[in-house]
Amino acid sequence: MKPTKAMILAAGLGSRLRPLTDKTPKALVTIQGKTLLELVIGQLKAFGIEEIIINVHHHAQQIIDYVQKNNGFGLHIEFSVEEQLLDTGGGLKKAQWFFEDTDAFLLHNVDILTDMNYGFLFNRLEQTHALAALAVRRRKTGRYLLFDPPMRLVGWQNTQTGTLKVVRRIFPAFKPFAFSGIHALRREIFDYMPGDSVFSMIDLYLQLAYRSLPVVGAATDQYRWLDAGKPEGLREAETLFKDFLT
Repeated sequence: MKPTKAMILAAGLGSRLRPLTDKTPKALVTIQGKTLLELVIGQLKAFGIEEIIINVHHHAQQIIDYVQKNNGFGLHIEFSVEEQLLDTGGGLKKAQWFFEDTDAFLLHNVDILTDMNYGFLFNRLEQTHALAALAVRRRKTGRYLLFDPPMRLVGWQNTQTGTLKVVRRIFPAFKPFAFSGIHALRREIFDYMPGDSVFSMIDLYLQLAYRSLPVVGAATDQYRWLDAGKPEGLREAETLFKDFLT
């Protein structure tokens, strides 16, 4: 399975990066002269992605102009303009038309830097016959996805508020992993989306798991990974991903 299409989620307000994002979209925040968007596109292109759709909202025209000025970085790039923020699920649903001619595709947050071999995710998707394979890691965070021993999604936990959602009881105990902001998806995922225009992909995954429809995790601790959507992430990227910036 070697998909050639992807969606980059870039519509958010970039609140964690304010005041940098007051007049600039998060996607165009730079690390040593390279934008987050350029860095993610570069990794997708290196994997073999040929067509990308980017959802935009906050300072949307800046992103559109930037991509066009750079001739799409040698790829076919479309835009999904959101008049209001649709969350991750609603944003993907609005872009459904872009994926009608593909069996599987990648969904990628614009502020996630990684040297992951995305083929690892698609192999997991194919081997398990799942609707979605989620890149996860063992790292400390406030929110965790919960998996059974074969790494099938069974719940979600917010350790800060104490909220625990277990949609499928398992034995022995579940394993908590932090989500990495990268999803490999089958086109059939659209058949299970709600009628709502605004919803979260995580909520959708939990609903699918409750119905015993397969959503699986793929542990990717062997790869470098960084959330660059916060000031300390931008600083850390200068060292951890120095090779990306040359």
